[in-house]
Amino acid sequence: MALVAGVDSSTSGCKVQCHDADSGEVVASGFAPHPPTTPPRSEQDPAAWWTAFMAAADEADLFGANRPAAISIAGQQHGLVALDDAGEVLRPAKLWNDTESAPDAVALTEALSGGAAAWAAASGSALVAATTITKLRWLRRCERPTFDRLGAVLLPHDWLTSQLTGRATTDRGDASGTGWWSPTEERYRTDLLALVDADRDWPTLLPDVLAPTETAGTWGPNGAVVGPGTGDNMAAALSLGLRPGDLAISLGTSGTAFGVSEEAVVDPGGVVSGFADASGRHLPLVCTMNATKVTNAVARLLGVDPAELDRLALAADPGADGLVLVPHLDGERTPNRPGATGSLTGIRSNITREQLARAAVEGVVCNLLEGAEHLAPWLDRGGSDRVLMTGGGARSAAFRQVLADLSGRPVVVPDERELVARGAAIGAAAALSGVNPAVVAERWPLTTSVTTPGSGDHRAIREAYRSRADERGEPCI
Repeated sequence: MALVAGVDSSTSGCKVQCHDADSGEVVASGFAPHPPTTPPRSEQDPAAWWTAFMAAADEADLFGANRPAAISIAGQQHGLVALDDAGEVLRPAKLWNDTESAPDAVALTEALSGGAAAWAAASGSALVAATTITKLRWLRRCERPTFDRLGAVLLPHDWLTSQLTGRATTDRGDASGTGWWSPTEERYRTDLLALVDADRDWPTLLPDVLAPTETAGTWGPNGAVVGPGTGDNMAAALSLGLRPGDLAISLGTSGTAFGVSEEAVVDPGGVVSGFADASGRHLPLVCTMNATKVTNAVARLLGVDPAELDRLALAADPGADGLVLVPHLDGERTPNRPGATGSLTGIRSNITREQLARAAVEGVVCNLLEGAEHLAPWLDRGGSDRVLMTGGGARSAAFRQVLADLSGRPVVVPDERELVARGAAIGAAAALSGVNPAVVAERWPLTTSVTTPGSGDHRAIREAYRSRADERGEPCI
C-alpha cells in the first residue's frame, strides 16, 4: 500500500495527514501549534513552521512505519518570506492578516494607471493589505536595509517545500495571490513588481511556477516525491471536489466564500479575488478577516466554551430580537476596511446571553454572505445550488443552521475536518501517479451530512445587518 502525506501549514499550526494513495483513507495524523499572532502586526518566524512540521510529521510516524511515497504542502496564502542570497530568512514572515501594509496597497493601486480595475485585470485581484506585493512594498518603505539584501521572495508553502527539496518552487494557485502573477496570462508580471522597485532584477528572485502534475523534487532517504503544493484555499477546494455552480463557505479564523470556474476571473470592482486553483481551473474567492475569532471573543466575554455558546445561540430567536453585531473586530478585508472595529447595535435593557450569542453567529454569516453575493457572475453559470461548509465553524450546529437559514439553501458539511491537509494529500497522490489532482479527488470518497433551512422568512435579518454595516461610517478603501 503506497502512502501519501498532506501538510496543512496554517496560521494557527501544522497538521500532517497520511493517506492511502488509492482509497484516500486516513492512516495517521499529527499536529503541532504555531506561535499565536494578532493584527495589525501579524508575523511568524518560518523556523517555527519547520519545527511544527517536524513535530507533526513525527507524530504521524512519517519517519517510521508511515514513510510516504509522496508529500505535498498547503500553506496560508499571501505571507511574505524574505530570504538573502544564501537562502537564509532575513526577518519574520509578514502574514496574510498583517494590515500594516494598508497604505502600500493604496499607493500601489494609485501607481498603476487604471487603479484597482487595472490591478484586477493584471493580477486577478485588486490590492488589499493581505496581498503579498503590498508587504513587499512595506518592506522597502519601512526596512530598506533588509529589502536591499533580498535574494529571494517566497510564500509560506514555497518556503516549506524548499526545505524538503532544496529548490525554490511555487504553484499557480498560491502564486495567483501575490499580486505579481497573472492567472489570465499564466506568467509573472515583473512590470508590477517594478512599481515596488524599478531597479531590482525580479526574475532572479522568484520561484519556478509548477503545473498541477509537475513535481518539485524529492525528500528524504526514500526519495519521496514532493508535489508542487498550493495555498490553503486551493487545497480545500480540491478536497471538496467542487463542481461549477457550487458555493463553498469556510469558517475558520477568517472566512472565505469561493467556487470554481473554467474561465479566468476578473472583478473590476475588486471584491472578488480571481485566483487560479490547484487543478488548472480558476477559483473566484471572497475573504473576510473575522469569522470564528468573533464567536470565540463573545464566548470569552460570556465566560463559556464554544459548545455552550452554540447552545445559547440556538436557544435565541432568529434575528436576536433586533441585536446586530457587525463583526469587523480586527479590521476587515471584505468590505475593505483595514482600520475598522466591530459594533453592537439594537441593545435593550432586557438583552440576554442567548441574544448576544445569536447576534455573533448571525453577524459572521451575514458578513460573509454579503461578500459571497459578488461571486454570482461566475457561480451562476454552473448548474449546482449546493452550499458546502468547511472549517472549524462547520462543527458548530448554530453556524450550520444560520448559514442554511440565511442562504436559503441546504448546507452540505463533509465529515472530514482536515480538508486542507486532505487536499494537499490529493496533490501528493497526483504527483505520484502523474494524473490531474481533480481526478484523484473524484476517486477519494467524501462522506457528508446536510442541514436544511428552517421555516420562515429570514430576509429581514440580512436587511438589518446590511443597514447597520452601511452605517459604520468608515469608508471602504
